[in-house]
Amino acid sequence: MSETLEKTAVRERVWDDLEVSGEARFPFPPHGRIPNFAGADDAADRLAEQSEWERATAIKANPDAPQLLVRRRALREGKTVYMAVPRLRDEKCFLKLDPDELTDYDAATTVSGSSDHGEQVGPDEVDRVDLIVSGSVAVTKAGGRIGKGEGYSDLEYAVLRDLGLVNDSTPVATTVHERQVIDDPVAIGSHDVAMDLVVTPDRTFRPETDDQPAGIDWDLLEDERLAEIPVLRRLRERYSSH
Repeated sequence: MSETLEKTAVRERVWDDLEVSGEARFPFPPHGRIPNFAGADDAADRLAEQSEWERATAIKANPDAPQLLVRRRALREGKTVYMAVPRLRDEKCFLKLDPDELTDYDAATTVSGSSDHGEQVGPDEVDRVDLIVSGSVAVTKAGGRIGKGEGYSDLEYAVLRDLGLVNDSTPVATTVHERQVIDDPVAIGSHDVAMDLVVTPDRTFRPETDDQPAGIDWDLLEDERLAEIPVLRRLRERYSSH
């Protein structure tokens, strides 16, 4: 298929397919979220076998259900996990899960438990990140990621990039069901973060990706989002003072 698909159409198709095929897992429905899938635990195990994982001591992870076992495994292996505060709404916009400070890894890695057990930290308190794990609705064989459509995952990466906590050599991985891997070309923007490592329950592949976004693209940010996200205002002020 030579026509480039829009992300909205891809999302709906993948959500529908996971539901109809019976491969979606709780929470239901899969629509409107990073969908959980059958074999997410196998994908987490496969990710943990990769060299990118083994080298990492600090991981930035998404909070969604299919990556729950990724977060738990990271803590059990002594890795620090960072998760973004929803919508980056606070000045201290990251949650730090330190395996040396936590006693209940299972509770700390859930969406609700992370805010209760994690330490809320500002961007300046975040260590250099060795691996990013992203949730996806779909991913192309070329490494193009389609998320929920809100743009926060890419924005979180851009913030870390502007702070010098990640760079082009920082691997970005996703765990997905095989049905979420698509052949079709998708309209991917210059601000979209590419997946360097794609892991399904059955296989692993490393797309040849272009350079990642170099940081925040201020021209793409609406005033409303700047007003809602303190870290963006802070970074903007830092740049304007230079």
